[in-house]
Amino acid sequence: MKNIYAIIKKPLFTEKGSSLKETENKILVEVPKDANKIEIKRAMEELFKVKVEKVSTISVIGKMKKFGKSLGKRPDRKKAIITLKKGEKLDFIEGA
Repeated sequence: MKNIYAIIKKPLFTEKGSSLKETENKILVEVPKDANKIEIKRAMEELFKVKVEKVSTISVIGKMKKFGKSLGKRPDRKKAIITLKKGEKLDFIEGA
């Protein structure tokens, strides 16, 4: 098993993420590309002391971008949408 502190990289604050949090009690976080759903669930439950109902993952391919005359590529990343059980609450801004 990996270190639980290395699995949850950072929370993602986006418009879609904030609407999911308000309406469906879901949290968006960025995770390593090699992390699986079981590890993500275990890390969330141990770090933030919340009950996780479901974990969905999304692999995002980095876009090709121009940097002046040369071409470059943004890094690939992986996002996780974590559904908390009914009655659970987690707010990264205010604290756990």
